[in-house]
Formats: sequence, structure tokens, C-alpha cells
Amino acid sequence: MKYVLLFISSLFPLSLSAQTLDAVESIEYDASQNRFIMSNGSSMLQRSSDGTISYFGTDSGTHGIEIFNGRMFVVQGTLVKGYDLVSENLVMSINISGAIFLNGLTTDGSNRLWATDFNGKKIYEIDITDINNPTYTQVATTSVTPNGILYDGTNNRLIFVSWGSMAAINALDLNDYSISTIINTPNGNLDGIDSDNSNNYFVSHWSPAGITKYDSDFTNPTTISVPGIYKPADICYAKEIDTLAIPDDGNTLFFVGFETTPVGDIIDGDYQFSMGPNPMVDQTLIQFNLESNEHIKLDIYNLEGKKVKSLVDAEMIAGWHKVLLTGIELETGMYIIYLETDKGLLTDKLMVR
Repeated sequence: MKYVLLFISSLFPLSLSAQTLDAVESIEYDASQNRFIMSNGSSMLQRSSDGTISYFGTDSGTHGIEIFNGRMFVVQGTLVKGYDLVSENLVMSINISGAIFLNGLTTDGSNRLWATDFNGKKIYEIDITDINNPTYTQVATTSVTPNGILYDGTNNRLIFVSWGSMAAINALDLNDYSISTIINTPNGNLDGIDSDNSNNYFVSHWSPAGITKYDSDFTNPTTISVPGIYKPADICYAKEIDTLAIPDDGNTLFFVGFETTPVGDIIDGDYQFSMGPNPMVDQTLIQFNLESNEHIKLDIYNLEGKKVKSLVDAEMIAGWHKVLLTGIELETGMYIIYLETDKGLLTDKLMVR
């Protein structure tokens, strides 16, 4: 096997949990105050740049959040509510009559919002041109269960992900309101969707639990595995700081930052495999490329041959996979990374200082 150097995006993860996080479903970045705002069931929360979590206002929000034009909009049941970002006061509330379970929320950044009705299998458009007198229209009935939703202005469409096994990513054309399937995925229960500064798309899913990154045309899927992640919900890509925020199972947040740096050597044979930075630091990741669907085991062993951590034990699809070593505590010393595939075994040394 030969060694080559590959430059990829390195990921900086941070896991956070606190007593005030008990029903976090959706998260959005407020660049004006460098903070994240979250729906949290019976409350709304904000996380400052130093990690401090406090209440946003005194009201509640259960699901989708959107921030633009100095306001924050949030779903609560069949309501879509708006708040001033500075005063945190309620400035708008509209009840979507006939809706059953509003979930995802997106905007064109101007005067329109769209909300998915998870149980009702509908999509609604909310016109907020007059913030004191908003109106809504049902614009689509879907054959799938719609969840996270994202406005794609370049193609004048809404992109929404769906629930269920081998779930689809779909498009609603805003010219004629026709619905089409962009791609059928091998993943189950797609939850959230967002895009980065290069128009790459990130989709969260429960089965297997993780994030899949797609190119702008929804090709070249790359999985991002975060040890400890369980049920990733309505994600947010904060473009101003190149950070992906992932609410997970209601009471945990993961933050994954992106910047271009080399991460180390790649083994080029039947597989491509790399790990770095090494010695292990917060931003260490393992990545490998599969040419076909395979069952993968990725484990950490000590030098005595004892397994100390199982990272992956699952059927994985062809393509690039990245596993973050976030939240993993290891004693100082040398360890061996084992990547066991259907075709053989790859190993590499990991130093912990």
C-alpha cells in the first residue's frame, strides 16, 4: 500500500449538555449577536459564544426556527410565532387552521415562510409582508411525511426531507407547486436539512444516526458520524462561522466546525483511510472510503489488545465516511485503531497525550 497526502475539511466538534436542555428540537444561528437560539418545548433557549445557556424571552417554542431581518420565527403546535431579536418580545402569531403537527420551517429571507405539517402531510406558505396581519396558504399535499425544509432560491424551489425507511429528499417547485423526488436515500427517518457557503447540503437522519453531506446536486454523499449521537434533529449550518449545529435527542448539542487543513496520511489500496491530527486533539477525525456497501467495525484498542471503545458497528454505504473522536476520553498513551471490513483489516496508531 502506498501513502499519499489528502487535503480535506477538518471538523471541530463540541458536545454540550445542561439541565436546561430537555426538549431541544431546532436550532438557528443569530449572527447579529453571535449566538444560537433553540426551540425547547415549553421554553426557548439561547447559547452565547462562551457556551452560556439562558432563556430567550418567556414564551415557548417546540419545533422549526428561522432567523432573518431582525426577527426570530418559531413553530409551536399549529402556531407560527415571530419575536424581535433585541427585545425578545412577541411581534407576530398566526394559527394554521387545519394543520395537525407543524414541524420544519424555512424562509426566503424576505416576506415568506414555509412550514411542513408532519402528520397532515402538507406544506404551508406564510406571508409576513404585513407583520401585524400575516396570512397563510396551503401550497402542497405530499405523499410522504415531510420533515425538515429548506428554501433554494437559485432553483426557486423548496427542498424537504421525509420520514420513514429509505427516505427521500424531495423538491417543491414554487413555479407550479409540483413535487418531485431528488434522491431516494438508504437512510431512515430524515429530520433536518441545511446548506453551507458552497451550496453543499447536510441532512440529519436517525437510522443510522448521523449526518450525510451531499454536493450541490445531491451527489457524492459523505457520512459524518459523531460518536454518541442518537437522534439528530433539525440541524443548522451557521454560514458566518462555518459551524454545523446538531440538536440530538432533546438534551444534547453537537457543534462541528469546518476549515480547510490537512489531516494526515491516506492509505491507498482497496480502501483509502486516514486519521488526524495525531496525537489526538479535539478536532481529530478518522475518514475512509468504501467502494461498495459493507459492514464496518471501527474500534479503538490499547496495546494490551483490549478493546476500549467501539466507534462503528454497522452496514455502511459506498462513499466517504468521517468519524469524529468527539467526547471520547482516553488515558495518556498509545492506542491502535482497527477498521475491519468485509475485505480485510486496516490499522493505525493513535497517540493520546
